[in-house]
Amino acid sequence: MPRKPKSPCNSPGCGALVEGGGHCPACRRKYQQRQDKERGTAHQRGYTVRWRRASKRFLREHPLCECDECRRLNRIRASTVVDHKIPHRGDYDLFWDETNWQAMAKDCHDRKTAREDGGFGNRTRA
Repeated sequence: MPRKPKSPCNSPGCGALVEGGGHCPACRRKYQQRQDKERGTAHQRGYTVRWRRASKRFLREHPLCECDECRRLNRIRASTVVDHKIPHRGDYDLFWDETNWQAMAKDCHDRKTAREDGGFGNRTRA
């Protein structure tokens, strides 16, 4: 079966050829490094020892995934991550508000976060 021809990397001035379009691995890596630098460390974003203790306690109290999809499908899965229902975006009152927390399985959390933050090619939600 014939293959689709490679296309140039979408980064201005790069010119590397990429299968399926998009950015080449080198440009993707540079972009991710730039994003990580701007984002700050987990500790700088509030995920400290205090958070780890509080999230472990919360997961003990909420052992099952509470995501919308698992609830809708009556699916029972162990929770491993504490999610902020409403992204706190640096608002530490919202960050520590336990009514804004929900226990989730990691893959459920990753899908939700990607939908909200524009990961995996999704548009960022306002």
